[in-house]
Amino acid sequence: MSTKHFLHLRAPGNWINDPNGFIYFKGYYHLFYQYFPYGPQWGTMHWGHAVSTDLVHWQHKGIALFPTKEYDKNGCFSGSALNIDDTLYLYYTGVKYKCADEENIHVPKNNEFFSAQAMITSDDGFTFDNFNGKKEIIPQINDLSVGHPSHTRDPKVWKSDDTYYMVLGTQVKDSEDTYKGRLLFYTSTDAVNWSLGGTFDGQIGGYMWECPDLFTCGTDDVLVVSPMGYFKDGLNCPDQAVCVTGAFDEKNCRLKINDNARPVDYGTDFYAPQTTTDKDGRRIIIGWMRMPEVVSDGDTQWIGMMCSPRIVQVIDGHIYFKMHPETEHAISHSVSYKQLHDNCLSAGYNKPFRIRLAVKNDSQINIGGYKIYLKDNCLYTDRTAVYPGDNNPRLVVHTPPLADKCDLDIIVDGHLIEIFINDGYDVLSQIVYNLTGAVAIENPASEPEFMM
Repeated sequence: MSTKHFLHLRAPGNWINDPNGFIYFKGYYHLFYQYFPYGPQWGTMHWGHAVSTDLVHWQHKGIALFPTKEYDKNGCFSGSALNIDDTLYLYYTGVKYKCADEENIHVPKNNEFFSAQAMITSDDGFTFDNFNGKKEIIPQINDLSVGHPSHTRDPKVWKSDDTYYMVLGTQVKDSEDTYKGRLLFYTSTDAVNWSLGGTFDGQIGGYMWECPDLFTCGTDDVLVVSPMGYFKDGLNCPDQAVCVTGAFDEKNCRLKINDNARPVDYGTDFYAPQTTTDKDGRRIIIGWMRMPEVVSDGDTQWIGMMCSPRIVQVIDGHIYFKMHPETEHAISHSVSYKQLHDNCLSAGYNKPFRIRLAVKNDSQINIGGYKIYLKDNCLYTDRTAVYPGDNNPRLVVHTPPLADKCDLDIIVDGHLIEIFINDGYDVLSQIVYNLTGAVAIENPASEPEFMM
């Protein structure tokens, strides 16, 4: 497999979801991902593998992890990577079904399955011995007061001083006999043998917390987690990625969070993100963009893609997600509106472009049917004309009220539009289908700048 992608990594064919094992290792950015190689739908999870030297040009390298053991016989689910003495350690959740569906062995019957945590290593970051190199490190949890035997997953591992830490997402029942999300913290001195160090039940919401990520950003600790059931408005995609600042007590594995929890991205498609540091030491994040329909490119059918990597910064207590300099550099050639117009009509929005401008409350932007406007100082988007209307979708979304300005930096790339607001103070990214027609901008607050 040698499929190459520019700017946004997408499925090489078939299905992808969560980013896994995101790391800069021996000269390459490695991005693994949940992958079902047999069709464009969710199924038995493998780890696909892509690499880049600049976070912009990506090349798929095939399958890295696949089921071989009793504890991962039905899937190698999400996890993370760590560089230990120039060896790449991958940590993941192994899944086995209580019973497979008779009509589709790639899904569990009645959604009953069991989860354990496992690891595998690689000297070069490209070759993995799936038959002899795996090790189960945390067996299935059976103590319901600690976590759930099925829904404990997505290990994120890091090192601080001489101790390795792991955070897992799980769920437990509360006093009302309903499920709530929980984090489990484990510690290790050798990155192989792990002991439970603490738990966290914060008031973030949701009945199950997926893909937790805890890291230090400047003087703040930041938690990013994806609560299932975060929205309760009855619309599709109620599960969302959330961020919050806080403080982690390493010695006692205790986490305290502030009251500033909010979605990482207000577009509602962004989910299950993972962070790492780039080659210059900056904290960066990348997330899965959920898609409702399969895309057909000639003989290839695919579904699922990633957003562009973003820099995470905490400024005056607020978590920013800024466009990465490599992305800015990759789409920095100024063009005229006529050149942009001709590209949109001739290339069908298949060549990425960028628009920078300021907007005000009577501004209107229409990008091939995708509408952007400011109302009561909130930035709204409306994708009714460029998104499937089935399954009760979220068509109109908006940010919280903005302060005294609304500067936009917009990336358009076929099926994905990313809007960076006020240099990443907020971000709103959405999946779209069938953008057609020209870009139209009415009453901007500044002269638009177009780049390709």
